[in-house]
Amino acid sequence: MKIRVFVFLLIILGFHAGIASAEPALKAAFIRDHQLWIKQGEKEVQLTKDAYVRSPQWSYDGRFIAYTDGDESGGRSELYIYDMEKKESFQHYPHVKVFGFKWSPVRNQLAYTDGTVLNITREKNGRPQGFENVSLGVSSFEWTPDGKEFIVSAESSLTPAGWEPIRLFKVASNANLSQDKIHPFYTIQTNESDLFAIYANDFKWSYDGKWLSMIAIPTASWSNDSNSLCVIDNQGERFQMIGNMLGFKDWVKWAPASNQLAYISGEGRFFVKDKKTAIADMPAIKNEKVYTPQGFVDLGLDWLSQNEVIVARAKENLEWNEGPVPTMYTALYVIDIGSSIQKQITFPKKGQLDSNPLVVGDQLTWMRRSSEYTPGEVWVKNGINEEEHVWLKDIEEAPVFYQERDN
Repeated sequence: MKIRVFVFLLIILGFHAGIASAEPALKAAFIRDHQLWIKQGEKEVQLTKDAYVRSPQWSYDGRFIAYTDGDESGGRSELYIYDMEKKESFQHYPHVKVFGFKWSPVRNQLAYTDGTVLNITREKNGRPQGFENVSLGVSSFEWTPDGKEFIVSAESSLTPAGWEPIRLFKVASNANLSQDKIHPFYTIQTNESDLFAIYANDFKWSYDGKWLSMIAIPTASWSNDSNSLCVIDNQGERFQMIGNMLGFKDWVKWAPASNQLAYISGEGRFFVKDKKTAIADMPAIKNEKVYTPQGFVDLGLDWLSQNEVIVARAKENLEWNEGPVPTMYTALYVIDIGSSIQKQITFPKKGQLDSNPLVVGDQLTWMRRSSEYTPGEVWVKNGINEEEHVWLKDIEEAPVFYQERDN
């Protein structure tokens, strides 16, 4: 009898241990030596040869990876798609130069701008093939959450009286250049003393699709030091500027289950000071809460949970004012936004920095490297109190993880 009970307890303990360790296998596309790779679980596979890959993006169901193949100078940038089922790269249409591309949130359809023409791919035998025009005069765009329309931005024009406003439009995905399916959405009034910008970019929807954030970008030299983070509701009725920030799209993140927008505020192109994590509630209010303590800068963020934000944080460097820009040796911290309690959760060695925090399911991932411009490693924790481990080595930029959508 004692032997049976002992065996039964071993089975139960083993079952619970199996549950505890059964984290979903991570799946990521990444770039190593300019080539496209994927890793799923512990298996790495190289997908391209003799290419110069940039900007990989997963399709909504994970079958395809879109990317650009060009040269080091960026003078050539053609759109390619890798088919995970057929294990091959192809072009939906030969020699398409792209300025931006995004997969539909509901199907394997790719939208992209060729110059200022917005196009979408057709489908043949289950994969993107051919294309059709959607709209002219587009500087940037985003799918609506249902995949039926786009919000597009038209770049402002300079007139003798100054810069025109930025115009946003709502465009049906099947517009095919028809003016009947293209409608004004909102006109952003700009001026140099308040909100100065010539186009809007980096659109992101809130979790429920009720709010859309964007970065309003001024002329080139100005944009290196300051851009305007703005929000608008999905009816195009309520628009507000939230604050000033640099033009890094990963420095803006919506909460996973509320209309709260976390972003890194501050002006100035150098990271040595004035980069603070702030959170604004929608409808936007002017007095958003700032969480970065005095004497520190935050240089990356993501939501860990509805009540916690992960940031990459370093001490300010107020002594520097000329010469080579100093490396900011960031480590990861977790912020409880209710209590404002904050604590350090990663401890890179001297001469290392932790950056690019990204939460994938219940797992926290980040890059660890010796400087911002050297290849590094991807580290993973299954929870902020768990052991960390290296998951990827020798990669040039943060990987792009595939995450299944909730349907």
